[in-house]
Parts: sequence; structure tokens; C-alpha cells
Amino acid sequence: MGTEEALVARSIALELPQERQISLLWLTLSSSFFLPLGNVSNDADISSVMGFSGFGKKARTFDLDAIFEQTRRTAIERSQQVLGKLSNRRLYSELVQGRVQGSSSSDSESDSELIGPPVPPEDEDELVGPPLPPGYTADSDDEDDDDEDDDDDDVSALALDPSGARLVTGGYDYDVRFWDFAGMDQALNAFRSLQPCDCHQIKSLQYSITGDAILVISGNAQAKVLDRDGFNVMECIKGDQYIVDMANTKGHTAMLNSGCWHPKIKEEFMTCSNDGTVRTWDVKSEKQHKSVFKPRSFQGKKVIPTCCTYSRDGKLIAAGCQDGTIQIWDRNLSVHTKYHSRQAHAPGSDTSCLCFSYDGTTLASRGGDDTLKTWDIRNFKKPVNVATGLTNYFSMTDCCFSPDDKLVVTGTSVKKDEGNGKLVFFDRLSFQRVHEIEVTNASVVRCLWHPKLNQIMVGTGNGLAKVYYDPIKSQRGAMLCVVKTKLKEKHAEALTQEYIITPHALPMFREARQRSTRKQLEKDRLDPKKSHKPEPPVSGPGRGGRVAAHGGTLSSFIVKNIALDKTDDSNPREAILRHAKEAAENPFWIAPAYTNTVFQNVSSFSQRTGNLQL
Repeated sequence: MGTEEALVARSIALELPQERQISLLWLTLSSSFFLPLGNVSNDADISSVMGFSGFGKKARTFDLDAIFEQTRRTAIERSQQVLGKLSNRRLYSELVQGRVQGSSSSDSESDSELIGPPVPPEDEDELVGPPLPPGYTADSDDEDDDDEDDDDDDVSALALDPSGARLVTGGYDYDVRFWDFAGMDQALNAFRSLQPCDCHQIKSLQYSITGDAILVISGNAQAKVLDRDGFNVMECIKGDQYIVDMANTKGHTAMLNSGCWHPKIKEEFMTCSNDGTVRTWDVKSEKQHKSVFKPRSFQGKKVIPTCCTYSRDGKLIAAGCQDGTIQIWDRNLSVHTKYHSRQAHAPGSDTSCLCFSYDGTTLASRGGDDTLKTWDIRNFKKPVNVATGLTNYFSMTDCCFSPDDKLVVTGTSVKKDEGNGKLVFFDRLSFQRVHEIEVTNASVVRCLWHPKLNQIMVGTGNGLAKVYYDPIKSQRGAMLCVVKTKLKEKHAEALTQEYIITPHALPMFREARQRSTRKQLEKDRLDPKKSHKPEPPVSGPGRGGRVAAHGGTLSSFIVKNIALDKTDDSNPREAILRHAKEAAENPFWIAPAYTNTVFQNVSSFSQRTGNLQL
């Protein structure tokens, strides 16, 4: 670069504002690290200073004014794009528009224009980012959380024992709660709550025909059987998910959808799963299923059963599938279906419930296509009656027959804050809408019409379990608890301010703290108990297991009179001779014993002969 050209480039850089100098530096760095600004005239001097042989090819010349003008226009266009994206930010828009208008008014003001995106405002409400979607509010996330919380409150399972004394409910919160009509009062509190399937939602609950067992169907692949008090009886085995043919596995390999007990055999129950099978089980054999039924589509492909049930006599097994078909097998023949309806409901809709009438000739199906249909088993090609417009958002919405087989009842679903869920009653023969009950401002998920109590139990989407009964005709069930008054809590009368004083806390009863150990030891020495002083002898007759000091017994008499006799026997000879006179006058021990002895005879003989001298 020549000296004059270098001076010109330097003068241009000095006249530019600081922002333009940064832009100029960016332009020079982005084109092969360094872009020469003029022709090189003295390569040798520069190469000797910078330490390389040469610059290579001759550098090109650039029009700096054209580059600066193009950069300014690009910055303005980018600022306008940012304004378009942040049009809902009023303060931010006014700030940026003022800068852009000032830059377009004059060339002198454009020189001070900031290159690049403008600095965002400091206000937290004016955030930089893409425009918000229409209808979005700051509480949208909270509303989603509320919706999730509401979904967790859904009563998705409902069961009543055959006697009608105990109700069991389950929901998306994984809890199974036990309600005893005879033990409840108007507070209506459950007496037991447990989570038998850990973190899996409860999909179905049903009592056995004897009422001593409960079938629990949850979101996992293993069904459980609980006893009447909620303790585990058995758990079905899980199958091998890597086996293609599901008939060769011992259990389900995917999430369960529904299940029910056999109406005649108390040990048998049935489950259906997303693995495309319907299996029957025996309570006494939890390691292996009894039989497998595999629903198939028209092309012979596997379809997923969403609900299953037994007929009233237990001879037929029916399953509603995701492709809209209803397939019925003979319980003892699991290969081919006995009845099959290919287009029972709309394809792709989950059939939520199947229910046989008490006479066993009619089947009611609740479809995910917002319909309720009844079918004649003897002519299963087309439905007998169809009711439409019954919204269904749940895959477990129930339908059932009245105990006299004259009515069919089902529930409807609603979105949040868009109406009330209803119980709709239809006449079985004419299928006219006879009556409907608005239950609550949530969907009606479960409904159960007990044949003995003649009462209807309803589970809703907001966590409520309602019971409908006749206050005049009903005698058991809900009538056992609604007539009881709620027990009031007993509040004990108490002082406004309670004082608790212990005797040893008062100064007069408090023992003084010893400051010296030696004084404490001397004080303990005077205490007979602490110093372990021996007890004195007992005076008089013995008592308490202790012997008297003397005189009370023979041993004490000997001790006193003999052993402790202190007679002074200083001269033993005198003591012995003291008894000599008495012994000579009245011999008793020695003299009589020796009157007739050998020595006495020898003495008398010597006296007679005179030959022996003593």
C-alpha cells in the first residue's frame, strides 16, 4: 500500500463515527482476513517489516462510499423486519421507529444510526422475541397446569359389590378408595385409600360375583386381584414382548384397557390389552393364562381391543376394537369369531363399552364416534337402534341396562367450562330419549345401575362420585349414610392462657446447685443411705428375717453364757484342786470306776505278801 493511499484510508477512518469504524473493521476481516485498501507500491519495505516474501497477486480496489451505503440500507431493512415481528410491543416499537425515522431524515443523522438489531428495552414486559400467537395470555401455562390437575381428578373406574354395601372408585390419581355405606355419615369420607398399581392410572374395577375379590385394571400390563379389604391376592404374569405370536406368551405385553369377571365362575376373569389379545385367567393360576382370543381386521391384521365383556350366561366373549368392529367368540372356541360386525362404529374410534341385556339377546355398544347402538345377537349384521350426538371424549365411558331391561343409560362428555355432563336414558324398544339428568359441569365417565339397590352410581371428570336414589323406595345403599348426622367435633373447654407448672420448677423446691465437690462428698457421708452405713442389730425378738441380738435363740444363749464367759482362771492348778475335796468325799466319776481294777488287785496282793513295794 502506498503512503498516500494509507494516509487517505486513515483519514477516512478517523472521520467515520465509532460504529462505522467497527463496521469497517468487520468488512476488512471478513474478506480473506485482510483486504488492502489500495495498490501496493512498496512491497519490499512492507515484506521486510512483516516478515514474508510478498503479497502475492495485486489487490483490488473498493468503493468505500458504496459499501457504507449498502451497509446502512441493510441495517434499516433489518430494523424494519424486527419492528414487524414485535408490532405488539408498543413501547419497543416506538423506540425503534424513532431511530429508523431519524436515520432516514438526513445523511448526518444516518451517520449516527446503530448498525445491527437495536438494543431491547429494560422493561420485563417488553421482551424481544417472535410475536405471540393470537389468544395467548400470560396465564396460559397455568391454565394448562389446571387442565392437567383436572385430568388427574377423573373417576375412571367404579364398582359396587353384589350386596350393594361397599363402593370402590379409582381414578387418574392412581388411588383406589373404599366407601362403606353402612359406616359413613353425611361427611361421606372413604375409610381406606391405597395405590395398588403404583404410578399407573386405574382404568377398571369390578367385584367378583361373590364380592370377596376385586379385579383392578390399570395402565400397566399386569392385572391385579385384591381381596375385600384391599390386600393383594394375585398379580398376572407379564408376557415376553419379543415374541411375535402373542398366543405363545404367558401374559400381556402392553397396556391393559379393560377387564371383567365371569358371571358364573368366581375364579375366572378376562382382560384385554394393547398387544391385540383378549385373555382369560384363573385366580389360582397366576403364572399362565387360560385362553387367548386375537381380534383381526378384515385384512387379517392385528387390531387392538378397547373393551371386553362376558354375556350374562358366560358362554360368549365380546370385544370392541379400535377399528370400529365388534367381535364375539364362543368361550370354548378361541380361533374363529361366532359373531362379527365389521362397521359397528366409525373406524379409528375407540369403542368404550359393551353391555349385554339381562335377557341375553341384546348388546349395547358405546362408541367413540358419539353414538350409542343396540344389537340383536340373533341378527348381528346391522344395529337395531342408533342414537347420535352423544359426545364421548373418554375411552371408558359406560352404558348399561336398567334392572327391568326397559331402559338404556349412558353418559355424555363436555369440555371444560362448556356445559354440563348428562345422564341420558333411552327406551330400549323405541330408543326414544326418555329422560336426562345434568350431573355436573364435567364429563360423565362411569355409570352403574345396581340391580338389587335400584340406584345409579356415576363417576365424573372432576373427581366426583354421585349416587342417584329414590328417597321413598330406596332402603339400602345411599340411604344408610344420608340419614346419619355428621358428628360434631368435641372441643374441650380450655383457659385463654394455660400455665403448666412442675413442682421442682419452683424456687422453693429446687435443690441448690453445689459449687464444691468436697462439700457434697462430706454431705453424702452423713447420709446413711448414700454412705452405705451398716444397720444396727435388732433389739428384742427377730423380725423381717433378722435374728435378735441375744437371748432369743439357743445359739445366742450359748454365746452369752458359755462362749463369752470371762472368768479369770489365772492359776490352773488351784482351779483344779478346788474340786479335790468334793471329789474325795463324794466320788462320782473317777473313784467308782477304779474300785475293781488290775492295779487294785495287785495292791491288795502285795499288802498280803509284803514282797511288792510301790
